[in-house]
Amino acid sequence: MHSREQYLERVREDYAKANKRGKTRLLNEARKRTRLNRKVLIRKLAHPSKPNPGKRSPRKASYGADVLTELVKLWEIFDYPCGQRLAPAIRRELAALRQANEVRCDDAVAAKLEAISPKTIDRLLARERRARGLRRNRNPAAHPLLYQKIPVKVASEWDTTQLGNLQVDFVLHSGRSVAGEYVHTLSVVDIATGWWEGEAIWRRTQEETQKAMARLRTRLPFRIREIHPDNDSGFINDLLWRYCKNARIEMSRSRPYKKNDNAWIEQKNWTHVRKVAGYRRMDSQAEFELLGELYAAVRLYKNFFQPTMKLIEKVRDGGKIRRKYDEPRTPYQRVMESGQISGATRKRLQRQYEALNVAALRRQVESLRNRLFDLIEGKPAVTEGKPKRRGPAPRLNSRGHAIWMQQMLGKKK
Repeated sequence: MHSREQYLERVREDYAKANKRGKTRLLNEARKRTRLNRKVLIRKLAHPSKPNPGKRSPRKASYGADVLTELVKLWEIFDYPCGQRLAPAIRRELAALRQANEVRCDDAVAAKLEAISPKTIDRLLARERRARGLRRNRNPAAHPLLYQKIPVKVASEWDTTQLGNLQVDFVLHSGRSVAGEYVHTLSVVDIATGWWEGEAIWRRTQEETQKAMARLRTRLPFRIREIHPDNDSGFINDLLWRYCKNARIEMSRSRPYKKNDNAWIEQKNWTHVRKVAGYRRMDSQAEFELLGELYAAVRLYKNFFQPTMKLIEKVRDGGKIRRKYDEPRTPYQRVMESGQISGATRKRLQRQYEALNVAALRRQVESLRNRLFDLIEGKPAVTEGKPKRRGPAPRLNSRGHAIWMQQMLGKKK
């Protein structure tokens, strides 16, 4: 539209001076070029355009097409950097590039290229960047102010003797496709004792996450002091932030794309979730309920009867790293020996432990796992638009599920 108005402005001058035959010729040419109705063109050309007194005239562009053409060439030469890195590179290398005839421009364009700011470079190259489909910035764009409020915490900063410092994470049960709705696992572990809790949720939304955290909070035998998620928006959101503030729970987060900052929960995601529930897709109400029953048994079996070892020190001896661990103890034993829980909680945990039978609990876990796998394998799989019945999968132990998943992925490739 802007180009059309510029063209009509030039034609309007000739239209005012032309005779009847000349006006007919100008109208025919304008109608061919603009494809506007003839009556519309007569109104536009017969009457001068009225300037809008309340609107400022647009500022003349400082950098035209000649500057943009050479800027794109320089951007390609320096391997498509951002404006902050391209601006100093242009100032440093433009003279040498002109001397080598790699960039052909006059002195006026060269002066503008040397004076251009990084932000202007990014603005001028935005359309070219989109057209070429270059990779976008992967830094999280959601909740920038909230990300600034939540401090980053690395593994070396944790107090591994204080109860209540939790690392939390999501485990997706989507199978090979993340399309549609499916079950998620909210996995939580205490850094000091290794006490683990798991909660099955339908959607990874702010409200579902907050409700699951509230349920987990009632089951833990100690007060939550701090939660430490990764940068997932399921955790870094206003709803959970306000919930933690009201409950006097601190929040910290890991560095983006640094899984070692969440080493404790990443380990539990494998031993307590993947080795138990596998990698298959769960997207039905029956699977959701059965997974909840399975986690209720797994948490008792793992927390009360599965000893864990904590790293005491790590020493490098030449080309080897020697690690020293403490005596294996269950999370229940570590909680009881911590001295950081009340007497009523100690008695409640003691009664709960004495009422459990590890052999019966193991059989219950295996029974629930087998029922869950039968339910998953009994669903029809959709292949090329036609439902296909899955064949019976081998009954594997915990480690066998990882091997079976690797074989399945290998067949897919």
